[in-house]
Amino acid sequence: MIRGDVSGPVSIPEEPPSLEQFLIVDLQPVPVLPLLAALLAGAYICGWIRLRMLKRPWPVWRGGLFLIGCLLIAATTGTRLEGYGYELFSVFMFQQLTLMMAIPPLLVLGSPGTLLLRATPHHGVGRLLLRIAIAGLQSRVSRFVLHPGFMIPLFLFAFYGIYLSNIANVLLNTWLGHLGLELSFLAAGILFTVPLISSDPLPKRQSHLGRLVDLFSEMPLHAFFGVIVMMAITPLVPYFASPPPSWAIDPVADQSIAGALAWSYGEAPTLALALVLLARWYRDDTRLARARDFRIDRTGDPELEAYNRYLQRLNAHNRTER
Repeated sequence: MIRGDVSGPVSIPEEPPSLEQFLIVDLQPVPVLPLLAALLAGAYICGWIRLRMLKRPWPVWRGGLFLIGCLLIAATTGTRLEGYGYELFSVFMFQQLTLMMAIPPLLVLGSPGTLLLRATPHHGVGRLLLRIAIAGLQSRVSRFVLHPGFMIPLFLFAFYGIYLSNIANVLLNTWLGHLGLELSFLAAGILFTVPLISSDPLPKRQSHLGRLVDLFSEMPLHAFFGVIVMMAITPLVPYFASPPPSWAIDPVADQSIAGALAWSYGEAPTLALALVLLARWYRDDTRLARARDFRIDRTGDPELEAYNRYLQRLNAHNRTER
């Protein structure tokens, strides 16, 4: 079924939603996000191939995670999930959580920035591209958008600000508005994830404790949003209040499913991020301790030697007084 609107046509399945229907590949008339996923995957593979041609190693697990993230973008927006997301709050919430919380860690752990720096030629057009990338990374804009004071409120606004106001209802009525929300979900998720776990060069890198504080400050607020949606007895977004009659779906019950997804599915990627942060913290502390022990074995411990000299002077002073 094709529904026309101001911004362009939208394809919506006629069959009632089911797992089988969700998995059917069904591109929209203008499949922007699937095309974006294909472009990202293609560019990453080209960089990976160039490194292999230059005999430079690149971790297979990083490449695999990035490509899985691209595949999830295509699966979330290039199947009938996208069509059902125009009518059902639960499906749209699943798409949002996947774009914001499941996909960004996969893309970020793939370290596309580092791959860009290593694979891009340092002459001709490649040199110009590197200068632009480095200038953008070191700009004030990058520092601002990656700062916790911006990225955490932006992340929470994607839930509270959009659904507890009239923003979602206005934007979802147009094809461009729906697409804009999906792109903003993906962008907000990336901006939230990059300062936490990115290994790429950053304008400023927080301590491990600071990253955990940022992560855990978002978790309860995000879970509380899911509780609000689950407990609502009337549709929060009027746009989703009238699903096709032939589907026999209660919009309030569907909204409750959306809230349950926000509370449960939304927390799983956050816990995974916490585990990654804790593992890196332990790894870095262990590495620093080993380096310190190695340095002490070679050159001694100046702090310990100074403390021992202090104790010796103190002991000699006490003997003199006696």
